[in-house]
Amino acid sequence: MTALTLSTAAVAGLRADAIVIGVAKGSASKPGGPVVAPGAEAVVQAYDGNLAGVLETLGASGAEGEVTKLPAPAGFKAPLVLAVGLGAQPQKDSGYDAEALRRAAGAAARALSGTKKAAFALPLTDPADAGAVAEGVLLGAYSFDAYKDQGDAKNGKNGKAPLAEAALLGGKPRDKAYKAAVERAVAVSEELNRARDLINTPPNDLNPEAFAAVAQAAAKEHGIKVQVLDEKALVKGGYGGILGVGAGSASGPRLVKLSYTSSKAKKHLALVGKGITYDSGGISLKPAGHNETMKCDMSGAAAVFAAVVAAARLGLEVNVTGWLALAENMPSGSATRPGDVLRMYSGKTVEVLNTDAEGRLVLADALWAASQEKPDAIVDVATLTGAMVLALGSRTFGIMANDDDFRAVVREAAEEAGEPAWPMPLPEHLRKGMESSTADIANMGERMGGGLVAGLFLREFVGEGITWAHLDIAGPAFNEGGPFGYTPKGGTGSAVRTLVRLAERAAAGELS
Repeated sequence: MTALTLSTAAVAGLRADAIVIGVAKGSASKPGGPVVAPGAEAVVQAYDGNLAGVLETLGASGAEGEVTKLPAPAGFKAPLVLAVGLGAQPQKDSGYDAEALRRAAGAAARALSGTKKAAFALPLTDPADAGAVAEGVLLGAYSFDAYKDQGDAKNGKNGKAPLAEAALLGGKPRDKAYKAAVERAVAVSEELNRARDLINTPPNDLNPEAFAAVAQAAAKEHGIKVQVLDEKALVKGGYGGILGVGAGSASGPRLVKLSYTSSKAKKHLALVGKGITYDSGGISLKPAGHNETMKCDMSGAAAVFAAVVAAARLGLEVNVTGWLALAENMPSGSATRPGDVLRMYSGKTVEVLNTDAEGRLVLADALWAASQEKPDAIVDVATLTGAMVLALGSRTFGIMANDDDFRAVVREAAEEAGEPAWPMPLPEHLRKGMESSTADIANMGERMGGGLVAGLFLREFVGEGITWAHLDIAGPAFNEGGPFGYTPKGGTGSAVRTLVRLAERAAAGELS
């Protein structure tokens, strides 16, 4: 992973392979060429004050994520200047928002793959800015090369290793707040990148048992209590949802409980993640063209796992329990069939009308298990429905909740973390569509509003009086397009930063 340092060194004398500066678009009042952002004053001076003009000649506009390379001026030890677009200029007297800095730093880090050291001269007005740039660098430099041949694995994408070292210029190495911001960025980014690794790992190597083993190793490393329920324990406990989904696979299901506790905690936050390590749809087999990326259907469990470990590494003064509901959904002679009825851990029965609506079944058992501990709030995370992708696109996740105020808190946490999210309703009239003449409830309802129907199903398995929110990350969890900002192709680690921010808010007594 890229090494980070805070530096007050003069940019001209800094030994590095590149200097990264920020460039914004001309303002509405002053339309025209790009505007060099604060932090790069020494670079502008070295170009005799005409750096913006040089960049405009090279075609730079300052648009978000745009990268322009040019030779460093005479007297600089670094040979290259990389200008990265920040998008629109902030309003007068306000700095660039954290997400703009995060995305710009990520785009620059990606562009500098194969580089040993880069100095980032982006606008840093306070420790929060330093943390945002640090996150952007660490997330943008991510690469997944575990399955490349030895030469490629050593060099990363296109034969180029990720950026090895980044110095954040303008940071204050002796300032406790700056150091804390960077340390937080490192902990969160490392765990988020671990979630990305899990999501990107092919399902022949990451089955429920293997995922549980990864969680056990991390728990041991970071002082987190872990409990793994295997098939025998799940049968004994009556976890019919998890068992029903995993019944068709040669790889047995698991329920993993991770418990981080703080002696100073006053709140308990429970996180529940859908962990379908591969989703074929089961007997209700997915059509051709929809199977290839289904290794990502455990992204919710990966996010919960990463958030619990990050909370432990940060020493947050809150108790955080993570529940990873792990199963592989496969068709076979032993698989659950459409029309089967499962008795869930809560005691309720569910008529399975579609075996490809399996995520809600494993989550239902885990939600009920989490409810037994009476936490202050439960948040579940899942790549649950294609309907949510149709509603919100591929970069925004939906938030549903049984409490409007808590839903607002979760959305605020997502906004603070830089993750696009949108509140969604739970219309009561849709609940009728899940009525079953055979069981207490069916796992399918009306087709229209399918993402909301799934949320209503999950609500049935939340303990009475417990505040709960559901994050449907089906859109942003796996990026099938090209990389952008700090987001790579493949697993993204969506919702990790939101969950960590929510845990921080819980520690501060701000859950409601």
